[in-house]
Order: sequence, then C-alpha cells, then structure tokens
Amino acid sequence: MNIVLKTKRLYLRLVSEDDFENVHHLQSLKETAKYNTSKIPENIDETKATVRDWILKNNKENPKKFTFAIDLIDDEKFIGLIGINLGKEHYRNAEVWFQFDYRFWNKGYATESLRKIIDFGFEDLKLHRIEAGCAVENIGSFSVLEKVGMLREAHTRQLLPLKSGWSDNYGYAILSSDVRK
Repeated sequence: MNIVLKTKRLYLRLVSEDDFENVHHLQSLKETAKYNTSKIPENIDETKATVRDWILKNNKENPKKFTFAIDLIDDEKFIGLIGINLGKEHYRNAEVWFQFDYRFWNKGYATESLRKIIDFGFEDLKLHRIEAGCAVENIGSFSVLEKVGMLREAHTRQLLPLKSGWSDNYGYAILSSDVRK
C-alpha cells in the first residue's frame, strides 16, 4: 500500500525500512520520550522490530493501523511520526497519536499534520469519531489537539506509565459532524 498525504509544508507517507535510523533517533530523544508511554529503544534492532511491525500493519488487506513518517517538503527531512489506529468497525472510530523531534516543536507542524490525518480519517476512512489522549502535563500536545477542534472529554487518573511515573491523561475527541479548525 502506498498512501502519501500532502499539506502545504509536509509529506505524510507510510513508514518504510528506510526510516529505521530516523525513528530510532526520534524515539531515543529524551525530550520525545518524556511523555511517550513506550520506553526508549535499547538499540537499533528494537527499533527495526517496531518499524517492521508498523509496515506489516500498514500493508494488510484491510489495515487497522496506519503509521506515517512526516517529512518537510522543502528538504525532505524527517521530523516525526503520526498514526491513526482504527477501533471496532461498527463504531467507526479511531485514535490518533504523534511524535516530533523537539527541534521542530512550536512551528505548527504537529497541528498541520494532525489536521491532515483527521481529514484522512473522516474523508477517506469514513470514520465517525477520532480520539486522542495525552499526559495532563503535556501542554504542547493538548494545545495541538485543541487547535484542530478536538474537545477535552475526560480526565483519567494515573492512566499513563511514563518514565517519571504514573500520569493522569486528558481524553480528547472530534466527531465527523464537528467543525474542524
């Protein structure tokens, strides 16, 4: 399967084996790992196994998970990852997630890519509801979720196993009938 989504400044393309080094670097950054529920990869082989699993899931007959690498259009530089994981078909829902190299934070890239993934979910995948969650201390992420029109619906206590300990989680969602920003 070859899905490429394009925004004004970004290409969102399904991850490939060419992304091993970039993903390993991204997920090894302590800034990225701070609010990430998965641990920092111990070595490149661990990252390769993760990326191969994503590739396998992207290429299924009816994929339930899509993991995209995010590249800047101007210089084709890898800056992060974004994914959408489908729920039960009957509910027509999904969860989105993203990770960016901290050197590309506060430049609007997360907002731009999340808008595109939400459009992909509602227009291409015909979803009804898209959800996301983040640690309550992760101001950058919940700001992005709110900028795209997602509404905070929940505050769940000690849901996220972070490196620093258990964290509360904010739950967000947007419906296909909601106004997208």
